[in-house]
Amino acid sequence: MAAVKRFDVIISGGGPVGMGLAIELGQRGVSVAVVERYETPQPIPKGQNLTQRTMEHIHFWKCEDQLRKRRHMPAGVANGGIVSYGNLLSPHRYEWLPREKVQPYYYSAVERLPQYETEAALRERAAQISNITLFYGWAASALDETEKDVSLTITKRKKKNDNSPVTQQIIGKYLVGADGSNSLVRKLAGITETRQDHEKKMVLLVFKSTELHQLLSRFPTKSFYNALHPDMKGYWQFLGRVDLGSSWFFHAPVPMDTTADNYDFAAFLHRTVGAEFTLELDYVGFWDLRFAVANTYKKGRIFVAGDAAHSHPPYGGYGINTGLEDARNLGWKLASVLKGISKPELLQTYDEERRPIFETLRDDFIENFIIEDREFLETYSPETDLGAFEAKWHSRTNDSSEVTAYEPNYNGSSIVCGDHNASPSASGAHVFKAQAGHHLAPKILANGTNIFEELGADFTFLDFSQDGISAQEMNAIVAGNNFPICIIHRQDSAAEKFYGAPCLLVRPDHYVAWAGTETTDMRKLISTALCF
Repeated sequence: MAAVKRFDVIISGGGPVGMGLAIELGQRGVSVAVVERYETPQPIPKGQNLTQRTMEHIHFWKCEDQLRKRRHMPAGVANGGIVSYGNLLSPHRYEWLPREKVQPYYYSAVERLPQYETEAALRERAAQISNITLFYGWAASALDETEKDVSLTITKRKKKNDNSPVTQQIIGKYLVGADGSNSLVRKLAGITETRQDHEKKMVLLVFKSTELHQLLSRFPTKSFYNALHPDMKGYWQFLGRVDLGSSWFFHAPVPMDTTADNYDFAAFLHRTVGAEFTLELDYVGFWDLRFAVANTYKKGRIFVAGDAAHSHPPYGGYGINTGLEDARNLGWKLASVLKGISKPELLQTYDEERRPIFETLRDDFIENFIIEDREFLETYSPETDLGAFEAKWHSRTNDSSEVTAYEPNYNGSSIVCGDHNASPSASGAHVFKAQAGHHLAPKILANGTNIFEELGADFTFLDFSQDGISAQEMNAIVAGNNFPICIIHRQDSAAEKFYGAPCLLVRPDHYVAWAGTETTDMRKLISTALCF
């Protein structure tokens, strides 16, 4: 066995979540080891949609340009979706998930590209950070936790003529399992999970068809399509573009005894689209439709993130985005504790803030999609009552609440100065006013810069008042202390009006820790936000 190597944090799993966390930590001066079984990203086009919030992460991880260059679609094309009744060519359809409606609340624009391209861009960025060590072609096989650290035994995937050590041990002060829904780290750590099984077998097809591109060219700016059919009982027949011209992926329920060899997938696709077309299957895979959430995201010195912490059907494009938010939340907290700025108790707030968000996302959005669609299909039909069907269908056409209502927030968290009778949730209202626990909205300041261009890498205290009394007080408190706070006094009455407060304390992940006036006890404010 090779000599033991030591790191601040070990991450098991180098998919988007693990690699994003490594970059977040690496940029903060934390030494990181990433253990990833695949030497190159796997070419399965899942996790296509990257929200505005995710692209903020990508921007601040300094790989936005690299990622956007990997886009398979022409710029500005194919970010929207369509829902159709019966099949995709049905006359009954409406636009779906119009995420542009919430663009003003975020600094970055949405992006759409296959997950393997996102992984490649993140790998490229991680390779540029000297304190990140990448163990490609290795997988975790055992772990041992003590009061001071966690040791991870990793096993190299064997190759022909490879004489390198088969196993080695690495040690970290903390270990994060970002190793997928069947997480070995979660199991070895003894972290249990709660499952809700829908007892549905789902197929994932990846295929090529230029004829299908021609059939759907009537929707030139759309890239994903959902056919609601009564036989599916509210479960989706979901088709998505990989590029603009030939490559596609498709999710849908199939009989439980379906295999890659005993089912006519071409006929299934033809029924879903509403027309026949030639196609070439590249990949057939299956997955069980279920929800799962770890009963804690932290146990001792071990954490879980991404699919290791929570998994759900790929409905609405929430999976990769939720996982990357896990990485951003956990990353700054681990760095703060490792640098001795915050007490270890800060790490408890990772579970406190992130787990309720997934639970409300599961119940209020993804599960609700299935229930609402099922109830609609059971109640309305163009064959039995066209008038009633069309009236209800048109009301769905005008409803984009799933986009505007999805606003994850940490209101009620113990480290934000908000409503402590509340609880972190996936539901919000997307308002520009600065609210404790909510994402900071972008604003062009009086000097012509966007507020996001002025934020520090750690906490930022903004004082828009005329005299800057609060900024002076904050400077006095911070002086001589190891508090990572960027203090900005920028007299700006328009910004004060926009945010509804003269002063803001913004967290490293761009959530508002506090919004108020100079009468606040600033020392107590810092103590609460940094948990020192």
